[in-house]
Amino acid sequence: MSVIEYKCPNCGSGMVFDSETEMLSCPSCGRKDNIENIPDPLKQQANAEDEAQEYHCTSCGAVILTDPETSATTCSFCGSAVVLGDRLSGKLTPAVVIPFAISKEEAVKAFKKWCRNGLLTPSGFMSADRIKGMTGIYVPFWLYELHNNVEVHGHATKVRIYTSGDYEYTETQHFEIYRKIRLNYLKVPIDASEKMNDELMDKLEPFPYEHLKDFKTPYLAGYIAEKYSYDDKALLPRAKDKIREFIDAYIASTVSGYNSVSYTDKQIDTNAKQADYALFPVWMVQYDFRKKDYTFAMNGQTGKVVGKPPLSKAKVAAWFAGIFGVSFICLKLISWMMGGGFL
Repeated sequence: MSVIEYKCPNCGSGMVFDSETEMLSCPSCGRKDNIENIPDPLKQQANAEDEAQEYHCTSCGAVILTDPETSATTCSFCGSAVVLGDRLSGKLTPAVVIPFAISKEEAVKAFKKWCRNGLLTPSGFMSADRIKGMTGIYVPFWLYELHNNVEVHGHATKVRIYTSGDYEYTETQHFEIYRKIRLNYLKVPIDASEKMNDELMDKLEPFPYEHLKDFKTPYLAGYIAEKYSYDDKALLPRAKDKIREFIDAYIASTVSGYNSVSYTDKQIDTNAKQADYALFPVWMVQYDFRKKDYTFAMNGQTGKVVGKPPLSKAKVAAWFAGIFGVSFICLKLISWMMGGGFL
């Protein structure tokens, strides 16, 4: 079967994932089922080819319209939570998932609180409910295990200044340095959806890996889920770039104690030992302010919010004026004290 719905055995209503209890929950009668005890329908399906086909809601029979990348959604006619099983089978089956821990109501409250903390945002930014949309999306990520062999050649100096008699001497020692390092990085996350803004997804980190679970389709019930747009090989260069600053920082830590260090050769050989397909929880927020749309993202586990809110020109000007004023007063005070003033 292509369309997967979870019907309540008690009342027949559609069940959804409850972020508070981490169980499959019926909003009508309150029944809750442990996801670990629910058979996985994907294991009963043959691997499907990634091709366009028509899906029908098993509750009302309506045609389900989705983008090609969508693997879980809701029926636009009856609101039933549906999972498109063939888009999660075979090579498209995620290995792990981090479930939502923040409900939609909690996400709305957390977002409003975050907006009120903006010191430079306009006063009316949260004076009215301007949230146009709050959508829970499971965003596809690749989690890379990267093994790095590093060889570094360089030149370093140590400088010692000392006085003997009436003379000051500077002694400079020169060293040739060589480092051979092996660094392994686990679970390096790279978002694999073409729709998602890479900068926003990077800033949502860290995702709490202690909440990683083996993938099961009930976690998606009631949310939207995307399948990956790019495979792990296509995104490997991004993963390599992402860890480069950490490698450079580690190299620098091995050559501390010198006054100067310059590298004549730096070879970094990175191999992808493994790449796991994962789904991470993200609340996407569409916000309207003064006829302009703003997009924000919230980590569905930690509540961290990222995005660029509007700025108040008056508050920004006052802030700069305050900083300038404090600096001016400090300079006048220093000048006065150097001139013989007393506090």
